[in-house]
Amino acid sequence: MIEGQNSSRVVPVSNLREFFHEALQGALERQHLTVEDQTEHYVVNLLTLFARSDALFEKRPGPDQGVHLKPLVVMLTEALEAPSAADRNRGLQRLGDVSLFIAGFFAQSFARKLIDIDYHIAMGGRAYSTLADSLARTRWRALAQVFAELADKFQPMVDALNDVSETSYVHSDKDILRLYEIWLKTGSKRSYEILKRLGVNPTAAAHTQRAH
Repeated sequence: MIEGQNSSRVVPVSNLREFFHEALQGALERQHLTVEDQTEHYVVNLLTLFARSDALFEKRPGPDQGVHLKPLVVMLTEALEAPSAADRNRGLQRLGDVSLFIAGFFAQSFARKLIDIDYHIAMGGRAYSTLADSLARTRWRALAQVFAELADKFQPMVDALNDVSETSYVHSDKDILRLYEIWLKTGSKRSYEILKRLGVNPTAAAHTQRAH
């Protein structure tokens, strides 16, 4: 079942992969973003996987026995220090996947935190780019092309996932500052268009801010 961010209404979904496939296709169309079929398929599988919290979060070692989301810098360090190329690639893929999902579905929750959405976009894009280079001359060349496209279009894909996550969300005036921050930090076309719909000219606001 999928629950909207700003609604208590729960929508029953019989096939989660089908739901994400249709939702992502609609979002890509609204964001005027074109990706290869293999890339779209990869993202749909990623969304379906991370819809299960046990796939997104990791068990915390020690007596606590809780779950947590490992910091991105720790994921990067572990990938770079991995004992084998295969482990390194798996670590980079995990870093890219988590960064994309978190930036796509929790952009609003980064407000007033030290680590913002632009950090996740930078880390995820670099992870996918490095992974694409690593796989380019292997038998995984087709997958390398997927990662290369995700690296190149990471921020627009985040916009598309924002669209998927907020299908039932109605923006209000209190969202304006956060949307403006996201636009300033990432150049998000989606945030720009929403601000325009809310009656704000982001370009004029940025010019006024710089003038002061």
